[in-house]
Amino acid sequence: MRSRPDTGLSQKSKAGADSDEVREFRAALGDVAPIARPRRRAPAAAPPSPIPHQSRQDERAALAQSITEDISPDDAMETGEELVYIRQGLPRQLLRRLRRGDWVIQENLDLHGMNRIEAAAEVGAFLGECAARGLRCVRIVHGKGLGSRNREPVLKAKLRRWLPPREEVLAFCQAPAVHGGGGALLVLLVARGKRR
Repeated sequence: MRSRPDTGLSQKSKAGADSDEVREFRAALGDVAPIARPRRRAPAAAPPSPIPHQSRQDERAALAQSITEDISPDDAMETGEELVYIRQGLPRQLLRRLRRGDWVIQENLDLHGMNRIEAAAEVGAFLGECAARGLRCVRIVHGKGLGSRNREPVLKAKLRRWLPPREEVLAFCQAPAVHGGGGALLVLLVARGKRR
């Protein structure tokens, strides 16, 4: 067995030195108390977001009203916002069905970049060709006028005058948002063999 090296201090003198230091240390600290460790808590979960019941009810009511409401084409035309037309003597239900998308869009004409003269010629040729082919529902994209001088839809106003006199046009209305919204029209054409 190995013997420990002699440090020159006996065990008693070491203990005495330690206790003197401890006493001096405690005297220096005085009335200081140790800080209590905080208890760790799990972070509080964020409260759930409120459910907007009233907003959802309002949205559903507005949607239901927009689908079922009988809007007079004359009233819609007077506002200047939406282009609407139905040939005199036809039931308003026809216009409602056109708005709802009961007919499949069979052909499109995009008037972007055309001036009034070019657009008038294209619209006339397009409608004549579609009627000759027996198409019932077509879309004319006139744009929203963002590229025009006063940022107003020039061709939209022109279509209001160009379309009603044409014998192949039964009705037209603003396209739903998915088909161009305020920048396009859905046009219902006379069925083949049923012209005036």
